[in-house]
Amino acid sequence: MDRSEFAARIDHTVLGPTTTLGDVETVLDEADAYGMNACIPPCYVAEAAEYVPDVTLATVVGFPHGQHSTAAKHDEAVDAWQSGADELDMVINVGRLKAGENERVKSDIAEVVAAVPIPVKVIIETALLDEAEKHRACEAAVDAGADFVKTSTGFADGGATVDDVELMAEYLPVKASGGVGSYEEAIAMFEVGAVRIGASSGVDIVEGFPADE
Repeated sequence: MDRSEFAARIDHTVLGPTTTLGDVETVLDEADAYGMNACIPPCYVAEAAEYVPDVTLATVVGFPHGQHSTAAKHDEAVDAWQSGADELDMVINVGRLKAGENERVKSDIAEVVAAVPIPVKVIIETALLDEAEKHRACEAAVDAGADFVKTSTGFADGGATVDDVELMAEYLPVKASGGVGSYEEAIAMFEVGAVRIGASSGVDIVEGFPADE
C-alpha cells in the first residue's frame, strides 16, 4: 500500500457540536490536499458537495446516540444522499440491542440501507457493548444488507480497539473510529481487518506514512 492508497482509506472527520461551515471547509481542504475522504455533519453536505466535488463525502445518520425513530433515520439518509453524500455512517439503537430486540435493530438498519443507493456503515458503539452484544450488532448489520460496520461515534467513552476490529472483521469490512490518532495506530487497525479509519487527525495520520514506503 503506497501513501495515496493509504490516504484514500482515511475518513478525515469533523463532527463536534460546535462545528461551523468554516471548520468543515478546513477539513475538506485537507482531505482534498492529502487524498482523504471527509466525514462531516449532515447540515453541511450540500455546501460541501459543491465546495469539493472530488472528495468522497460521508455523513452521519441517527447521530450520535442512534435513538431517532426509524422513519427519521430513513428521511435523514435520503436527504443526505440527495444533498450529495457518497456514504452514510448510521448509529444503531444501542438500547434496543441491549434489550435483545434484535429484529428491531435489524429493521432499523435495513430501512436506511433500502432508502439509498450508496454505502451504509453501521456504527455499533463498541465501548457500550459486551462481546455477545457486539456479535449481535454485527449480525444485524449483515442481515440488513449493510456495507460496513464501524466501531464508534467518538462520543462515548472509549473508541476503536484492535480486539473489537478483529471481531467485527469476521462479519463485514470495518471502519475503525475513535481514538486513532497516528500512522502506527492506523496500521495496527488495518492489520487486524479494518479497511477504513475515521479520525479527526487525518492529516497527522497521513503525514506519519514512512517516506520510504
